[in-house]
Amino acid sequence: MNGAIGPSGSLWAHRDFRRLWAAQAVSAVGSRVSRTAMPVVAISLLNASATSVSILSALAMAPGVVIALFAGGLIDRARKRPLLIAMDIVRAVLLLTLPAAAIFDVLTMTQLVVVATLTGAATAVFVIAESAYLPRLIGAGQLVDGNTKLQTSEAVAEIAGPSLAGILIHAVTAPVAIFVDALSFVWSAWWMRQIESGEDTAPSVAAEHHPLSDIFEGWRACRQNPFVLPLLLAQGIFGLFGGFFAAIYMIYALRTLELDVATVGIVIGVGGLGALWGAVAAMPLSRALGVGRAVVLSLTCWVIATTLIPAAEGRGDLAVPFLVAQQLIGDGFLTAFLILAVSIRQTALHEDVQARAGATFQLVEGLTLPTGALIAGPLADAVGTGGVLWIAIAGACVPLLILALSRLWTLQTLEDARILA
Repeated sequence: MNGAIGPSGSLWAHRDFRRLWAAQAVSAVGSRVSRTAMPVVAISLLNASATSVSILSALAMAPGVVIALFAGGLIDRARKRPLLIAMDIVRAVLLLTLPAAAIFDVLTMTQLVVVATLTGAATAVFVIAESAYLPRLIGAGQLVDGNTKLQTSEAVAEIAGPSLAGILIHAVTAPVAIFVDALSFVWSAWWMRQIESGEDTAPSVAAEHHPLSDIFEGWRACRQNPFVLPLLLAQGIFGLFGGFFAAIYMIYALRTLELDVATVGIVIGVGGLGALWGAVAAMPLSRALGVGRAVVLSLTCWVIATTLIPAAEGRGDLAVPFLVAQQLIGDGFLTAFLILAVSIRQTALHEDVQARAGATFQLVEGLTLPTGALIAGPLADAVGTGGVLWIAIAGACVPLLILALSRLWTLQTLEDARILA
């Protein structure tokens, strides 16, 4: 393999992984720029209402569920690298239409919504395809390291991206900031094009595939694997109660704790620092405890740290330190959990079903998160925002029990996930 790992065993010695990382690192920052700039364009240039802005945000995320339903099998049967390059180019072209329209004063809310929707769909394809491609690019023993490096760049992007967006929007306007994001996808496509290692074999192709059969195949692959099924069940329940936090956190911070918007923004930004150390800690934790126990411990620590959020109520000046501590500690362990969980899935399942399995996970998350958010609102009216958060934490203990009581607890290394499954 042209990009094979050198004698040091480090992925930094793997030329093709470095190219993948270079592509992802810059486009990750660019994506955060557009995520910040698009609502600004809607509000400042198009005088959009709050409802219109919420629709814009929802349609940017909604394609992930549709893609998860129907595209997983197509991605499994496609060559991954050309698909990744194509999605980069599609996103770049779509985003470039926005500053172009702004220059000629023909930008409309309809165009903004269409671009957000199509870009979200392309991103969903890219995320699923990248997850399926990584095991083909590097060895199973390097998956935790590879996912750690990719997740570390995502964490840095979460810290730097919004700040860069603010600077660009202030200095050169939001449409120009979106232009910068478009260039980041051109950069990503160029680096993807430099990868020399081909996929060793063409994915298996059958004569006909019905989309529903692909959905069932993804579910079957997850259900039959003793290490992947607990992760899927845990993610479904975790996503449900995670929706409580997504819907209530800002209301709780602004109204219940009476914090100002700037303070809440700083608190949330600290989560990027937590994610950064969590990405670095994932591999040492797996080596010290065994990968299965590291997964359970990481989720346990997140649950414990997250009790600081509802505990902040009535603490006066200690409220902000409580929230900051949760972001630093909780987000760190959650990032470690996510890195190890996806590494187990990538190792335990056959390469030809990676995308369909990834789509199954994305579908579960795409359904449970909004369901939890819808439940949280009326529940908050009944028990208060702090009460909802305590219920969410109690609910998050259920996936913890699922993982602790499954075979996952006994899993020592990623290689065991492939052998013992």
